[in-house]
Amino acid sequence: MGARKREMAERLKEVRKQTAVAKLNNVPTSPRKMRLVADLVRGVEVNRALDILKYTKREASVRLEKLLKSAIANWEAKNEADRKDLENGEICVQHISVGQGRTLKRIRTAPQGRAARIRKRSNHVTIILGKKKDETAVQTVTEE
Repeated sequence: MGARKREMAERLKEVRKQTAVAKLNNVPTSPRKMRLVADLVRGVEVNRALDILKYTKREASVRLEKLLKSAIANWEAKNEADRKDLENGEICVQHISVGQGRTLKRIRTAPQGRAARIRKRSNHVTIILGKKKDETAVQTVTEE
C-alpha cells in the first residue's frame, strides 16, 4: 500500500471513530411521508431531536425515534470515554437520508369490472451522528 493511500485510510478511520451509524430498511411507509419527519431533525442536537420526534403526531416519527435511539446507543458503544459530550449537547444528527425501498404491487377492484393497481411503498432510512462542528472556526475561515 502506498503512503498516500495509507494516510487516507488512517484519516477515514479517525472520522469513522467519531461517528455512529444506524440503518432501518424496508419501513412500510412511503419515502415522501418519512422525509417530512426526517427534515425536522436534520442537523439538530440529539436530545432536542428526540424531543421533536416524541411530540410529532406523524406515524413515521415513532420509527425514526426508535432508530435515533439505536444510533445513540451505537455512538455510546464506540465512545465510552466521551459520554459527557452527549449530555452537554455536542452530538448532533449530521446526516439523515431516506431512500426508496421495495414497492409491493397489489390489485384493488375498480368500477365496471376493472382492476386498479395499488403501490405499497417502503423506504430505507440512514442516520449518522457526530460531533457538532465549531461554528466560530467556520466563520473565521470564511471571513479570511
